Amino acid sequence: MADVTIRGAGIFGLSIAWACLRRGATVRVIDPHGVGAGSSGGIVGALAPHTPENWNPKKAFQFDSLIAAEGFWRAVEATSGIPSGYDRKGRLQSLADDRAVTLARARADTARALWNGKAAWRVLPATDVPDWAPLSPTGLLVEDTLSARIHPRQACESLASAIRARGGEILQEGPDAGQVIWATGWQGLQDLSTKLDRPVGNGVKGQAVLLRHRAPDHAPQLFHDGLHIVPHADGTTAIGSTSERDFDDPTGTDHQIDTLIERAVDAVPILHGAEVILRWAGVRPRARSRAPMLGPWPDRPGHFIANGGFKIGFGMAPGIARVMAALVLEGRDDIPADFRVEASL
Repeated sequence: MADVTIRGAGIFGLSIAWACLRRGATVRVIDPHGVGAGSSGGIVGALAPHTPENWNPKKAFQFDSLIAAEGFWRAVEATSGIPSGYDRKGRLQSLADDRAVTLARARADTARALWNGKAAWRVLPATDVPDWAPLSPTGLLVEDTLSARIHPRQACESLASAIRARGGEILQEGPDAGQVIWATGWQGLQDLSTKLDRPVGNGVKGQAVLLRHRAPDHAPQLFHDGLHIVPHADGTTAIGSTSERDFDDPTGTDHQIDTLIERAVDAVPILHGAEVILRWAGVRPRARSRAPMLGPWPDRPGHFIANGGFKIGFGMAPGIARVMAALVLEGRDDIPADFRVEASL
């Protein structure tokens, strides 16, 4: 028997399981495909904040979660003995024109007011970071110290090992017991749409590529024209990703990978000639509201939903684990209004 059964062993399911275990609950995770089998088993791992402007509960929640991430992942690693690839090394973004520079400087002022000294957003000359930076038409970059990187596959394995070390079960099949949390990714959103007889979300395919390139030890992640370039501690650099609403093959890669590489090399010429280690594709769950979808399953007592972490799942995971564990185990509802299940109905 278990106090909590979690359907889905992606980042949401595993993080919630970990938070419940740390509160003393007995936990069972069930996923027929195994740990990190969906989009949580990706390769990019860019944990980046929303821009510091038009502040709202969603941005505040994400900020708090990104701040909490270091303690969250260090506790996981201490229990599992497996590195998650987490490191808060910040991010550099290119600035395309004078308008972008003006906006970036305004955001620097806003970040000082909103980020409470816990992180910084500033504009600096590209010459300040000559060894690892995207080319910038204005010669200026944005640096933020809130962004972090993670190795998604390693992080899921680290979480899974920590869960087992604390006595949790991770199974490919088994019965539900106790409260049941559905963290079943994009297929779960499709199933939920069918059961509720209304569209609540869908899947958006993304393709990414992993290169054999060791960036400098201090290197932050880079962002250029919608492209994420993330150096990992294992001597690889990930580039992503595409966004494809229409697709026939959820895990198939195609010529769009080559375009990603070309764009990355144009932005960071030092990547030219780097060996391609892996081409990856997966489908990310996108709730109708675009925010995570959290809370009780409508008209199904004892069942809960944790889904829809489109592009921000790993960054939001520490905060989502906290509020879902509090809801399921204590009945305390701290879920922001925009994240509630009904926001996607």
